Amino acid sequence: MRALRLSEANKIIEGTFKSAKKRQAYALAAIVLDAGGRVKAFQKQDGASLMRFEIAYGKAFGSLSLNRSSRQVLQKFREKPHFMSDLHELADGPLFMEGGGQLIRDPSGEIVGALGVTGDVNEVDDLCAIDGIHAGGFLADADFDAKAAKRLNIKIDPPLKDPRKMPAKVK
Repeated sequence: MRALRLSEANKIIEGTFKSAKKRQAYALAAIVLDAGGRVKAFQKQDGASLMRFEIAYGKAFGSLSLNRSSRQVLQKFREKPHFMSDLHELADGPLFMEGGGQLIRDPSGEIVGALGVTGDVNEVDDLCAIDGIHAGGFLADADFDAKAAKRLNIKIDPPLKDPRKMPAKVK
């Protein structure tokens, strides 16, 4: 298993915050977990509200726990609440069931960690997370085609759209 380096985790967070600025997002917090679910890096932008560490951690940990985006963890909760309740009791960490948690993959599809982003609406959190993963030189689940996704057991989210109109280019 390839280890995620601190410099890479920090690049992912920097890319997430750059995307947030471009999208004029509310103040975000972002956490990078290694493949074992342990914190590699965390940052919270000025103005981000209390408990953003716990929420971001729960999104990223939920993604790792079920090998899917936190948006799909939420969907699983809606489809199978008893299963998810049992899983929540067994989990070694928090499971926060909202969008904003994305798996971080290397080019071969191996999971090297997860990114949790919180502070704006779910779609914006997810879009900033995916941009951050790309900025770090990694891939998100959405980057794999259907054939690769099937081979690697990747569960692809429906396409994401920013619910707000994109602002003019920020200098």
